[in-house]
Amino acid sequence: MALDKAKVQEILDTIRPRLQADGGDIELIDVNDKNEVVVALQGACRGCPMSQFTLATQVECVLKEAMPEVSAVVPQ
Repeated sequence: MALDKAKVQEILDTIRPRLQADGGDIELIDVNDKNEVVVALQGACRGCPMSQFTLATQVECVLKEAMPEVSAVVPQ
């Protein structure tokens, strides 16, 4: 079952304020046929040594909780 890109964007919009509070942001790049959500971290999040932790604990967990069909969140 293909992921609804609009719903993924809605969920990312709920996460965005947490990232912006630390000077970062996130952009949805694509949702591929493997149900992977491809994102680009921006601002302070780009290049941050904690970015992989942020993707795993904040972004991926929240997305998978709301949409169990998400297989992974992949940075661009």
